[in-house]
Amino acid sequence: MISQRLEQQMAFIIEVDKIKQIYRRNYVIGTDRHETDAEHSWHLAIMAVLLSEHVTGYPVDILKIIKMVLIHDIVEIDAGDTYCFDAQAGMDKEARERTAADRLFGLLPLDQAQEMRALWEEFEQRVSPEARLADALDRLQPLVLHYKTEGKSWRLNNIVSAQVRERNKRTKEIAAELGQLVEQIIQDSIARGYLRESK
Repeated sequence: MISQRLEQQMAFIIEVDKIKQIYRRNYVIGTDRHETDAEHSWHLAIMAVLLSEHVTGYPVDILKIIKMVLIHDIVEIDAGDTYCFDAQAGMDKEARERTAADRLFGLLPLDQAQEMRALWEEFEQRVSPEARLADALDRLQPLVLHYKTEGKSWRLNNIVSAQVRERNKRTKEIAAELGQLVEQIIQDSIARGYLRESK
């Protein structure tokens, strides 16, 4: 007979499989299909492994960043994905996500629930170097997808360059070269007609 701890862990593992059904506004490169939260989180984990070396001035714990990016959107199983440029939908986002975090992390054994919840809170508050890089990657990854899908989602949602710059402005604070990459992508997107320049 398996332990209660393993039962709780398996219940969480089965429940979080639902993240594969949460679709984002981004398109997957080379397709006409929207990206799922699971795909987004996996892509962020790969980015964390490869790009954490660009953090300037701080040592960072890569495993901690990977954990953060793998769990940061789990709350969207209950709360749904809130489009980053939709101010109206964002008004109750925090409350929806906190309620979801209570339920979802509450499925785990207490010690793991506390660890996952603490990592999620740390990501949301963006105070540690790890959380700041995780947040920067969470903004860079969709920027790359928008760029490599010729701005399809930007154009469909009437997004302009000022919104994209605002969304990505903190990247340069944690990783200067990644900040330069953000600006390079934005400028090239404007030049190619993928993103409308703000007047």
